Amino acid sequence: MLPRTWRCPTFALYLTVFRYGFRRHSTYRAAAVAGAFTNTVFGVLRAYVLIALWEARPGLAGYDVLDAITFCFLTQGFIGPMQVFGGGLELSQRVRTGDVALDLVRPASLQLWCLSDDLGRAAFLFLARSVPPTLAGAALFGIRLPSSAGTWVAFAASMALGVVVSFALRYLIALSSCWILDDRGVQSLSLVLTTFFSGMILPLVIFPGWLGDVARVLPWAALVQVPADVFLGKTGLAAALGFQALWAAALLGLGALATRAARRKVVIQGG
Repeated sequence: MLPRTWRCPTFALYLTVFRYGFRRHSTYRAAAVAGAFTNTVFGVLRAYVLIALWEARPGLAGYDVLDAITFCFLTQGFIGPMQVFGGGLELSQRVRTGDVALDLVRPASLQLWCLSDDLGRAAFLFLARSVPPTLAGAALFGIRLPSSAGTWVAFAASMALGVVVSFALRYLIALSSCWILDDRGVQSLSLVLTTFFSGMILPLVIFPGWLGDVARVLPWAALVQVPADVFLGKTGLAAALGFQALWAAALLGLGALATRAARRKVVIQGG
């Protein structure tokens, strides 16, 4: 039974949207299996590259070979839930078709509605596309597992915060469709920034000098590098979760302001 403070129509509404998002994405099981297989194959290829790098530079950035392999398959598993390659939201398409006018007159927050749906999507893709590549990596190469229950709990929280930060970034990009005719350019720029500055290509800890310092404080680090470091025990848990929570709050707040501005713009344009 839900706590009394949660027994309200608003919570029930967003919980229903979350369930709908999970069920809607779970209908595409073949696509999920294909995605898990693809992530696993590319994970194996990336693993051999990282193995070669760490064998040439033992102890690079405080990682050993097993850490690098674990990082590789964890990050392959993050692709689906974190939507690292962008997209995942229908908002920009609904802006182009004008259907967003219906979304804006709902007696519910557009941002929280989209967030609830996206969390449902992420929950399904975690089961379908995160677990299989990680298990495959463990079977083929071996991976390093957390040694304490507290680290597992912190990792789960870090994953959830990473999904929220990812949503907040993608929501802002999707909402830009209210001001520009075509958001594909912004989407492409976001793809480049996310894949490079999240740690998806290489761990941010090996980026040199000022580039590494800057990369580790940008919001994209909260998607891949921070959850992976929490899993590996390479960072303080409070500092890592605080970093992610700070970016989540800042980006969601910016998204709320952008939604208000978009609402006024839609009204000016005639709905």
